[in-house]
Amino acid sequence: MDGALTTPLVETRLPVRAPLHPLTWTAWIAAIVAILTLTRNPVYLALTLATIVLVRWRCLAPVHAEDGGLTLSPLRFGLLVMTTAAIFNMAMVRVGTTVIFTLPGWIPLLGGAWTLEALVYGALNGLALAGLFAGFTVINRVVPVRALLRLTPRAFYPVAVVVSIAITFAPTTLQQIQQIREAQAVRGHRLRGVRSWLPLVVPLLEGGMERSLQLAEAMVARGFASGDEKVERWPQLLVLTGFVAVVAGWLLRLLWAQPVWGAALLIVGSAALLSGLWRAGRRHPHTVYRPDQWRWWDWLVIGGAALAACAYLLPLFERSAIFYYPYPTLIWPGFDWRIGLATLGLAAPAWT
Repeated sequence: MDGALTTPLVETRLPVRAPLHPLTWTAWIAAIVAILTLTRNPVYLALTLATIVLVRWRCLAPVHAEDGGLTLSPLRFGLLVMTTAAIFNMAMVRVGTTVIFTLPGWIPLLGGAWTLEALVYGALNGLALAGLFAGFTVINRVVPVRALLRLTPRAFYPVAVVVSIAITFAPTTLQQIQQIREAQAVRGHRLRGVRSWLPLVVPLLEGGMERSLQLAEAMVARGFASGDEKVERWPQLLVLTGFVAVVAGWLLRLLWAQPVWGAALLIVGSAALLSGLWRAGRRHPHTVYRPDQWRWWDWLVIGGAALAACAYLLPLFERSAIFYYPYPTLIWPGFDWRIGLATLGLAAPAWT
């Protein structure tokens, strides 16, 4: 026998990177939301969007349409929303010194000067929306629904289960519509009018009702939301008191210029709110078959996200460049290299 055939086969495996903790991704997207809702500086917006694109490129595999991926890519959505926001803002806002063209004043809503400043500010708003969309597409791909469900406080666990089922309803319905259309096309059915939709609607409703009944029976068989019907009043009272205290503290700090009393009410209200949620959650014990592991690189990602968020939220650096406003005259945006360097902390998931 040939010696090459007697050589034992050695199986080589590539190292598989362990995924990040769902709480880490939650902190990452929270920092992106805070930054994109706070600043309109085009330089900081571009840096934030570049970090999101880098994380998406490094952490996600390309998705094809036949694999059930997104039909609207972040690039197409960004171009669409930037164009729409820029044109809408330029049509509605009559502020700015650089006039592009002027429409007659007798035209309702559209009459008057269309300015470059309004066009730029609308495009910046669209760029922020595109960044939010791109960030949430990453979260949608890397964090399963069941992982987000485990992050929900126990007091809201039954509600979270119902919400997760409702979220998965739309993709399941679209998949069933495609299956029904293919089955009807094999039978020679063609969509030619309103009446031709009847062979699609009836199986869709019947299938939806059947899935709902099966899901309800399965949840009842597993004892979902069953248990002691006795309701404790203390957790509800703590949650209500904490919520009122948090709102009052926020109003004292922002509207009535009482930072000391406002901060005190915020701390006390947050403690009461968390305590009430913890006490209410003790009535819904549950275990996890395969818990998510917390690793050292999760700290790196959370540290980068916290650094980026603190650079915008806290008065650590010069904040005048963050609140960019092109009115009444378009000027070049300011830039602080320290804030820009802190923004690069959002790219930590790409290297961990």
